[in-house]
Amino acid sequence: MTMHRSVPDALPIRDALQRSGPLERLQQRLADSKARLDAVRTCLPAALTPYVSAGPVDDLGWTLIARNAAVAAKLRQLQPRLEATLRQRGWQVTAIRIHVQSSGNGNV
Repeated sequence: MTMHRSVPDALPIRDALQRSGPLERLQQRLADSKARLDAVRTCLPAALTPYVSAGPVDDLGWTLIARNAAVAAKLRQLQPRLEATLRQRGWQVTAIRIHVQSSGNGNV
């Protein structure tokens, strides 16, 4: 004789995010990071934008992720302009960190 366990109905992800304080804060930080990238995108050369992603936002600043070292170098040149743009749009900018995306095979 097999016993069947009752499985509660799955909670839609939106509801789960709203019911969990930590998940809700994570969602807010993800939205903030995306909004920051959208704001600074106007400062980036068009050819560079496909190679830049929004990274995490925390109390120490915001991270931009560059696909390779050349893109990271250009972002570092543009960093003062990016920070000024964020300030003009109302963000308190402590730091923009620029990280090179890892290749996924252990090499950076």
